[in-house]
Amino acid sequence: MRTVYVVLLTVLCLSLGAAASNAETKGDAAKGKTTFENTCAACHGPGGKGDGPAAAALDPKPKNLTDAELLSTQTDDFIYKVISEGGAAVGLSPMMAPWGGVLSEQDIWNVVAFIRQDLCKCQYKE
Repeated sequence: MRTVYVVLLTVLCLSLGAAASNAETKGDAAKGKTTFENTCAACHGPGGKGDGPAAAALDPKPKNLTDAELLSTQTDDFIYKVISEGGAAVGLSPMMAPWGGVLSEQDIWNVVAFIRQDLCKCQYKE
C-alpha cells in the first residue's frame, strides 16, 4: 500500500513540474501576432519597441518588448498577468490597461508566445 502512495505522489509531482515548464508552449505566436497588432501595437508599436502612435501621450512610455535583457528576467506567467490584469496588478504603470476582460486566456497566451518568439526572441532565465 505504501508503494502505491509513493508512486502516486511521484506521478503528481512530475505532472506539476511538467505543467510549470510548459508555460512557454501554451500559445501560438502566429495567432498572437494578429492579437498584438489589433490590441497592443497602438501603444507598444508594430515592432513592439514601445513607439506606437498612442505612446506619445503616455508617461511612462510603454515597455520595449524587443528588450531581451529585460524580458528574460520576467516569467511567462508574469507577462501573462501584466496583459491580463494590467500594469498596476504587478507594480508597474497603471497606464498598462488590463486586457483580461477583452481577450480570452488563449489569446493572452498567444500574445506571450509572440512576444517571446518574435519580439524579444528570448526566454526567462532564472
